[in-house]
Amino acid sequence: MIVDCAHYKDGARQNKDPLPIDEAADRCKDDGFVWLGLVDPEPDELLDVARRFDLPGLAVEDAMHAHQRPKIEDYEHGYFLVVHTARYLDDEEEVEFGEVHVFTGPGFVIVVRHGAASDLHSARERLEDEPELLREGPASAVWAILDKVVDDYEPVMAGLENDIEEVEVQVFGERTDETRRVYFLRRELAEFYRAVHPLLQPLDLLGSAEHPEISLMLREHLRDVTDHVKHIEDAITTQRDLLTGILQANLAVISVEQNDVVKQISGWAAIITVPTLIASIYGMNFEHMPELGWHYGYPACLLVMLAAGVVLHRILRRAGWL
Repeated sequence: MIVDCAHYKDGARQNKDPLPIDEAADRCKDDGFVWLGLVDPEPDELLDVARRFDLPGLAVEDAMHAHQRPKIEDYEHGYFLVVHTARYLDDEEEVEFGEVHVFTGPGFVIVVRHGAASDLHSARERLEDEPELLREGPASAVWAILDKVVDDYEPVMAGLENDIEEVEVQVFGERTDETRRVYFLRRELAEFYRAVHPLLQPLDLLGSAEHPEISLMLREHLRDVTDHVKHIEDAITTQRDLLTGILQANLAVISVEQNDVVKQISGWAAIITVPTLIASIYGMNFEHMPELGWHYGYPACLLVMLAAGVVLHRILRRAGWL
């Protein structure tokens, strides 16, 4: 589905309503550039766009399906860029990922969004408010997209940090078993890292001499985006190490609790063993047991069992086994 299609020239948008595909393909041959945005397009729709803008076939095949790694591929008249997006869902306390595929060429930028992608409308509006950047051509739209996607990483990182702090309180404060949640958070951090870290290589290439169409001003903006990505990457590494420590502490808490349970079971087993031992002696059917004929033999035997059990209970209780 096409969400917007605009022609930009002399630092300003030239049309209020979205352009039809055929008109957009004609305008990209004029001065300025066309920015076309699609969300989860049908294969036929994407193939139609590819035919009109002469997009590289292999890149179009990648754009038809999600699950591409973040990358940049240079072609004869442009490049194909893949960026992973992320957003934190407060209710579910988990991260939802999406993808943005960007085609650039002479006079156009085509953006294909898959899944829970960042809302790029605000990125378009921000760029439209900066005519000087708009005059830089398609590269300015690429910067606006990257800047928006990376800015959206910040609340995701904040949400994960908050979840990790909650787990830390549960483990060290309330001493509860949080193994399942710790492993879930480690998996979330791993997926987030796979979205963030590979983005550094495309950013470095775009800011290098291999892309002379990008001006010095835009390269400075891209370096700022790179700094944000590195900051997020460092935060992920720190939280991952913290989770490793929390997991080890959680396993230690579980081990201590299991030891306490074993001590209690062993203590009660010892208490039960005393009367059982005495009773088992009388169950051996010896021929000569003088106390069997004693009038007070049975109550005395019960009293000995009870006294031994009480004394052993007190000893074990003081030792912390009960």
